[in-house]
Amino acid sequence: MVVIKSASADLRRRYPLFFEIGLATSLGLAVILFTVPFETSDDFVIVEQQQEVVHVEDIEQTQQLEKPPPPPQAPAPIEVSNEAMVEEIALDFDMDLDLSETVTSAPVPPPPPPDAPAPAPEPEPEIEIFVIVENPPELIGGIQGVQDRLQYPEVARLAGLEGTVFVQFIVDERGNVVDPMCIRDPGGGTCDEALRVIRDAKFKPGRQRGKAVKVRFSLPVKFRLQ
Repeated sequence: MVVIKSASADLRRRYPLFFEIGLATSLGLAVILFTVPFETSDDFVIVEQQQEVVHVEDIEQTQQLEKPPPPPQAPAPIEVSNEAMVEEIALDFDMDLDLSETVTSAPVPPPPPPDAPAPAPEPEPEIEIFVIVENPPELIGGIQGVQDRLQYPEVARLAGLEGTVFVQFIVDERGNVVDPMCIRDPGGGTCDEALRVIRDAKFKPGRQRGKAVKVRFSLPVKFRLQ
């Protein structure tokens, strides 16, 4: 019978030997480390860096050497005797008051000469025109009534012009249209026709705090070819 020994089986038998050799080597190194003397050098010097010293100086307050001039002295009062003052002032206690005397009015200024220019009349106070009021003006008949009265301008008709004319004006206290003007129009005579129908329009006047006032107003007038 032949027995074949493997290398791994041979190494297992040698484990104790390897362990003892490693342990002895470790102990020997430890003994050497503890027995060898380590000498330190005495040349090691600690250098201390000197800090910068800040000197604080006391600054003396500047003193004013020149003295201010003395204030002007008032003149000395002059003594006046009481007797001299009484002699100079003459008092008259014999005054008669007549209560029945009529008081006269201030004199009337003389009339201006005939060739003098007439005084300029005082300007009338400017009437305020409102933009926003509590009760705005109302167009009588509505915007459709304005559109029905339009007559299409011949020039605009031939040119095929269409568009909207925006007319701005003032509605006075009686509901009448004042100072109408076109602020935008397509041309061809549409502005003049829009102004014509707006001038004939009537409004219920706008009111502010229950009082009829002038109000700035605007309306669009449309031109469309049929």
